[in-house]
Amino acid sequence: MTDSKHLSRRDFLKFTTGAIGGAITISVALPTIGYLLDPALRKQGGEGWITIGKLDEIPIGTPYPFSFTRTKVNGWERTSSTYGGFVLRRSEDPNDLFILSSRCTHLSCRVNWNEEAQAYICPCHDAKFSKEGEVLDGPPPRPLDRYDEFEIDEEGNLRIFFREG
Repeated sequence: MTDSKHLSRRDFLKFTTGAIGGAITISVALPTIGYLLDPALRKQGGEGWITIGKLDEIPIGTPYPFSFTRTKVNGWERTSSTYGGFVLRRSEDPNDLFILSSRCTHLSCRVNWNEEAQAYICPCHDAKFSKEGEVLDGPPPRPLDRYDEFEIDEEGNLRIFFREG
């Protein structure tokens, strides 16, 4: 008869092999699961400061075009979108700026500044907007959107605060 206090060699090897195998399985499985789930759990910010350019290089009285690209990660899908607009610098005062989005409020086509017409013109439906973005002609339901939050950093760069949506 065997004593129940002593572990047989066979039982010891079974236990040790199971413990080591379980530890290896856990050490491989946890990082793998974390790696696979990380993109789905990561939060992507849709806002932030965008540098447009040096304030000194923006002419007074003429719309200055700018554009930027934002990349959004949604799980494993990565999409890039291009945005843009126009800066209207009305005087030497760094706070006397009017910054408009270049997306038409009708169907989001990109408007272009036309010097002859002194208007932003949408190529999709010939909509026209004034220098300040007000609707002059066409189907748009409202004026061009504005970037109201802006700043001039210590190096003289004009930056806007961009919110997606």
